[in-house]
Amino acid sequence: MLIGSYNLGLVIVSLLMAMLASYTALDMAARVAAAKGRAAFWWLAGGSIAMGVGIWSMHFLGMLAFRLPVAMGYDSSITLLSLLIAMASSLFALWIVCQSHLSWRRLAASALIMGAGVCSMHYTGMAAMRMTPPIHYNLPLFILSVVIAVVASGAALWIAFHLRHRASGVRRLRAAAAVVMGIAIAGMHYTGMAAARFPANSRCAMAESGVTTGWLAMLITVFACAVLSIALITSVLDLRLEQRTAVLASCLADAKQELQFVALHDGLTKLPNRNLLNDRLEQEIQNARREKSRFTVLCMDVDGFRQINDAYGHQVGDALLLEVARRLRASIRTRDTLARLGGDEFVVLADVGEAGDAVSLAEKLLTAVREPVVIDGRQLRVSLSIGIAMFDGREQQQGDLLRDADAAMSHAMALGHNGYVFFESSMSDDAQTQLQLLHDLRQAQERHELLLYYQPKFSALDGAMIGAEALVRWNHPTRGLVPPGDFIPLAEKTGLIFQIGEWVLHEACRQMSAWRDAGHTDWTISVNLSALQFNHPGLIDMVHAVLARHSLEPRYLTLEITESTAMRDADTSLVILEQLHEIGVRISIDDFGTGYSSLLYLKRLPASELKIDRGFVRDLMHDTEDAAIITAIVALGRALNLRIVAEGVETREQQEFLTRLGCTSLQGFLLGRPMPAAQFMEAVSGPGRNSAWERVGLLV
Repeated sequence: MLIGSYNLGLVIVSLLMAMLASYTALDMAARVAAAKGRAAFWWLAGGSIAMGVGIWSMHFLGMLAFRLPVAMGYDSSITLLSLLIAMASSLFALWIVCQSHLSWRRLAASALIMGAGVCSMHYTGMAAMRMTPPIHYNLPLFILSVVIAVVASGAALWIAFHLRHRASGVRRLRAAAAVVMGIAIAGMHYTGMAAARFPANSRCAMAESGVTTGWLAMLITVFACAVLSIALITSVLDLRLEQRTAVLASCLADAKQELQFVALHDGLTKLPNRNLLNDRLEQEIQNARREKSRFTVLCMDVDGFRQINDAYGHQVGDALLLEVARRLRASIRTRDTLARLGGDEFVVLADVGEAGDAVSLAEKLLTAVREPVVIDGRQLRVSLSIGIAMFDGREQQQGDLLRDADAAMSHAMALGHNGYVFFESSMSDDAQTQLQLLHDLRQAQERHELLLYYQPKFSALDGAMIGAEALVRWNHPTRGLVPPGDFIPLAEKTGLIFQIGEWVLHEACRQMSAWRDAGHTDWTISVNLSALQFNHPGLIDMVHAVLARHSLEPRYLTLEITESTAMRDADTSLVILEQLHEIGVRISIDDFGTGYSSLLYLKRLPASELKIDRGFVRDLMHDTEDAAIITAIVALGRALNLRIVAEGVETREQQEFLTRLGCTSLQGFLLGRPMPAAQFMEAVSGPGRNSAWERVGLLV
């Protein structure tokens, strides 16, 4: 009996090769399981080759580590057959572990098949030595090697199946499993080698004509390591590419989701916008028709928001809208929809079918918003104007409901804000009219349809003309002259008042500059400022720019603001008026006596005149209370060293009474109606001026 020996170095290399092959097998199993389509086929084919080469290399290195006291060699064709058997076994193993389920019955059958393949590879490789006489095997050890092969195959399949999914820490588990599997594979091989018995007269038939062992160990080691390394590097690179692709796909998905959110939600409040509201409204209409039910649309405008936004800036305005949105959201049910359509307009789509329930909801919303809001230490108050439209099963579309609710909201605003109004069919015509009027108003300035009329102002003592008040008119191409009361509120509601107001100021100062150049250096021009204009942050800069553009001294310009505007936020008004006063512009408090004034603030206001409201003058001769009020205003003005202007003078009796009472200047139809600039100058400088004006009581 020939006694063999082992090259310890090659034994260690074979064991390491077994572990590397096991790790590659586990990695390939994960890659095959993750791949789809044709990629899965190529990974299965490539993985089986790499895994087969690795297992076969371990086996053949173990055989090369074995030394007999005779010359040895290996049949190349049989050796190649053992390699093909290893690849086929690897292909079967990878196919098994990429299945969706691995039952214990399938695992046992697969372990037997793969174990048989591994044993076939080993004993076929042993046969490649072509020993004469043939190798004899110790039956118990032979059976033990087969059992080890089957058990190791089953364990390898089970481990590969459960570690095929890539998760956190899975590589460390694969490395540990590869060590165990490598030891098991090596144990099977060396058990099989121990079972081999070589008679004393044995010789190797392939010692001279077969593959010799001198250089084969190094060649196989390099070749196997190259194949396994290429497989692993390819897997790692593919994994990184897959991870980057997954990250990119995730980023793209997040970006798509964010874009969808942005497209359907308001940027400030994150509430649904008009697009999402229209979609939900259409769904609600279809559901209501199907279920024969009703629902309600409430359109809301935040009263006073524009003034706050203009006075304190957009940062405060945005904070106010966020708080209003929060309160509105807290006041409705989760199944209802709250949307912001832009600016200070909100819409609630409510699952409310009865008018009484709609009223309760509207009152709840009014109460929620009415509470003061504290922003940057300022206590701000706003309210709501709510329009209510109910879906009643008629052929109503989403646009109809929103339009109806908006029309009702406009009526609520016209009625004084802080309330709600149900839509009525008559409002639709009004809404269409207002919409068309707004469309025309947006183009009026470009079409040069706006013009200024000038109403003269006279000294109450000697009748001398001291200036004029500029009044804007709209010469509509089909409606003719549109009264200011019809389009000024609309301009204020839509924000057009800013550009219209700037145009009025420019045109009035241009005309006053022309009058000054014509020699009327004792005249002044008065221009009315709306509450929105007065609280606009750019007012001071605009006045500066207009005066500079027309080379007009500030003393020629008088800006009129109403008493209610000046006293709405007295501290802020005081700052603005002082800035205007520093420029040199004169200040007139218009409609004095109609609001509530604090004498403390009135004393501090840098105003130059008080303007008595025409409502007191109209019934002056028949109402003793009006006469008493005017007397008190005149006395107050004298005490504060202010000029007193009375407007709305229409009779000689009114003129005489106001003059006798001590008013500084007068204005009204009796003295002169508003007229275009050309007609105004003609009336002033015409040859019949004195007689014509004396006939209407112009001179005292």
